[in-house]
Amino acid sequence: TMVTAMLFAGGIGARMKYSDMPKQFLEVGGKPIIIHTMEHFARHPKVDAIVVACKADWIGYLNELIAAFNVSKVKTVVPGGASGFDSIHNGVMATAEFSKDPEDIILICDGVRPMLSEELITNCIKDTKKYKTAVPVTPSIDSLLYSEDGETCGKSYQRSTMYITQAPQGYTMEKILWAHEEAYKRGITNPVSSSELFIELGEKVHLFLGERFNIKVTTPEDLTTLRSQFY
Repeated sequence: TMVTAMLFAGGIGARMKYSDMPKQFLEVGGKPIIIHTMEHFARHPKVDAIVVACKADWIGYLNELIAAFNVSKVKTVVPGGASGFDSIHNGVMATAEFSKDPEDIILICDGVRPMLSEELITNCIKDTKKYKTAVPVTPSIDSLLYSEDGETCGKSYQRSTMYITQAPQGYTMEKILWAHEEAYKRGITNPVSSSELFIELGEKVHLFLGERFNIKVTTPEDLTTLRSQFY
């Protein structure tokens, strides 16, 4: 089976606040965040190809970075879409161009996970082979309250049943192509992530234990956490 890592970096990082540059291109430890993320997949012995969906006007810059840092296995860089889901869709379709076996595996990952471990990728591939879906999660260490308006709360969740989703999320090509086709048929336009899409389609997804260090760099605080690993 062929394994393709499909990274999406379509966003501009509105929650990062202080940078004109999309967050995936911010440099930490001498390299842009997205290059760190890509290198984890490029170095992994079981990953065969990398596809990136990137904000259209940054594709030229990303291609320059891929060349400058000599990132291997990159098959294609495609334009991202209007939403995160559209970007993933573009990447999935680009992967389907060359990954033809229904049992082939796609690892869908945001471009801003620069602390991914080899072991997490290995576990994701292993579980996807076995269960056809594999979503890394960490148990919630925080108590969770539910509020409709952000001001009052009448409901809390039992912490032991709550999990935080991570990436990469693994799917067989057969599964992901089915889900994307169904999404467009049913008018599901912007699921938060691929796992949410499957759940919305009434499917169960297989969970496996992720890693607390596998942070998604979204806010200035995350950037501080990440920098502390390099300096």
